Amino acid sequence: MEAITISLNDYVLFGGGANGESYDSKDDPNVMLKLYFPGKIQQPLDEMLLARKVYDLGIPTPEPGEYVVTEDGRYGIRFHRIPGKKSYSRATADEPEKVGLYAAEFAQLCHRLHATRVDTSAFQNVKDRYYQLLEANPFFTAAEKDKLGKFIADVPDQDTAIHGDLQFSNAIFVGDKRYFIDLGDFCYGNHLFDVAMVYICCCVSEEAFIRETFHMPKSLSTEFWRHFAPAYFGADRPLEDIEAEIMPFAGLKTLIIERDTQKPMPEMRACLRSILI
Repeated sequence: MEAITISLNDYVLFGGGANGESYDSKDDPNVMLKLYFPGKIQQPLDEMLLARKVYDLGIPTPEPGEYVVTEDGRYGIRFHRIPGKKSYSRATADEPEKVGLYAAEFAQLCHRLHATRVDTSAFQNVKDRYYQLLEANPFFTAAEKDKLGKFIADVPDQDTAIHGDLQFSNAIFVGDKRYFIDLGDFCYGNHLFDVAMVYICCCVSEEAFIRETFHMPKSLSTEFWRHFAPAYFGADRPLEDIEAEIMPFAGLKTLIIERDTQKPMPEMRACLRSILI
């Protein structure tokens, strides 16, 4: 697919992340631009094609537009902009007294996502993604990889949607509308692979990371989890049982983090204790 050439003079920067930056159109309040850092060409194209498939599936997400390239060679995607939006992490940080409300709403949104059945021939199986990550990881021993691979294989299969990066900053709302964003890792499979990211963001990540990324103290993010868990899993389940089930799935995210950092992450590997013993 050929990218449409655009000028950054027509946009204004409003945010950034690990892979790139976000811009608003100066002329059209309904257009936003997600622009990747230099050198990334295939990734935005793959994300745009995936975003279109996810949108067509009926998942609530901003409508993707064109695949674009700037005059200096950076690639990205134009999306339908949601004016006045706020993420669940930002809303919680701004109104900590409503943490229970926001956590419950986010849990309901996740429930609906994880109940959405998909055409499994059109999307990747989350297990296959983790097998690939495991094979490429240079930091685990062969024996450890065997144990991790067996754990992944034994997880019950599901043919339902997975966001792939289920942070509470990746769901937004305005008025009575709710949307998921940043679905570049969308796939299908067992919901526990997805919910584990919520647990990591709220409870496993270090204080400095949580403050920088989610604009709140860790005490507030852990409170968000304490409200989210019963809203998602049911109030009759003890929190310690939920966390014991989630913990190894959180640990598997080590494979993603070590891929990105190119170094072992012992603080994350602690979550894999029950698998690697």
